[in-house]
Amino acid sequence: MRHAPYTAEDFGINPLMFYYEVTQACDLACKHCRASAQPDPAFDELTHEQSMALIDDVARFPRKPNMCFTGGDPLKRDDLFVLLRHAADLGITTALTPSATPLATFDAFQKAKNAGVQALGLSLDGADAAVHDAFRGLDGSFDKCLELMQYALELDMPVQVNTSITRRNFHQIDAIAELLANRGIAMWSVFFLVPVGRGVEEIRISPPEYKIAFEKLWHHAQTQPYGVKTTEAPFYRRYVLEQGGDPLAPPKSHSKFAAQMNRGQGYRAPLGITDGRGIQFVGHNGVIFPAGFLPIDCGRFPEVSVVETYQTHPVFRALQNPDNYHGICGKCNDRFLCGGSRARAYAVTGDWLGPEPDCFFES
Repeated sequence: MRHAPYTAEDFGINPLMFYYEVTQACDLACKHCRASAQPDPAFDELTHEQSMALIDDVARFPRKPNMCFTGGDPLKRDDLFVLLRHAADLGITTALTPSATPLATFDAFQKAKNAGVQALGLSLDGADAAVHDAFRGLDGSFDKCLELMQYALELDMPVQVNTSITRRNFHQIDAIAELLANRGIAMWSVFFLVPVGRGVEEIRISPPEYKIAFEKLWHHAQTQPYGVKTTEAPFYRRYVLEQGGDPLAPPKSHSKFAAQMNRGQGYRAPLGITDGRGIQFVGHNGVIFPAGFLPIDCGRFPEVSVVETYQTHPVFRALQNPDNYHGICGKCNDRFLCGGSRARAYAVTGDWLGPEPDCFFES
């Protein structure tokens, strides 16, 4: 059943995107990893029963959010497909972000599809093996990622490719875009580094370089056969609007995949979505955060409900009103359109309501 579009009026009621880090276990050692993932599950990982109860709680939102099962590597969780099926049976639109390791097989993707997964998220952080594999900490990861895209295409599963931009691959933005052109993907999500977890060792690009990056992304949004969006760079929305564009425009082709990505509430966010404002994240141990890259402890499931936390916790309530923001973000006329990365503001300045440190706009 198709639901009415998610709007700004929903911000204080329920998230558009709910992320559940089902495990911190992962066989990669990515340079930017928020979770500082490890080979084995953490001792305090939610049990199967607790994870099922968490999904039940998510289904209690007035409108069910899109639920992304992430990690770590979610394929390292033994009961993953049971959890996925439970979410799907409750009418929750589900997505999965597997790591490019030997666990990610055609059969695993087939099982995910059979369990109700409607989209996959795959990470590609370089236009060649040298850059990508160094970023991911595993030789062969680049080739494996391309293989996984082909699996998804054969299985008719929409793919969002996630690329993290840092100093090490800034020069490859155009090359990555071209590499993805003939892979049949639905969306390219370009993430701009937030220095948390292992990401504190990486180097962010400078504000003037953001403008260069945005120019490139806008070009590819007009010319490539997939949609383009940013993560933790909400001021790209302002840039797009100033070019006369629509940040919410669907992909120009692959209409079948575009329709699948937008089934239910859809994966295209209304203007203004940012950490804690349309987004909620639960860690492997049940700790609730406004977003994966904004590690402010807002309680722990199952001791508290994710629904009540999103709707009533002071941190979420403050984040959901950009009039609360400080510095240039609080004064900016586009604070409801953008609002800056709350995660980066916190990581760099210690103030989660503070100014976006990487914005190149003056006001």
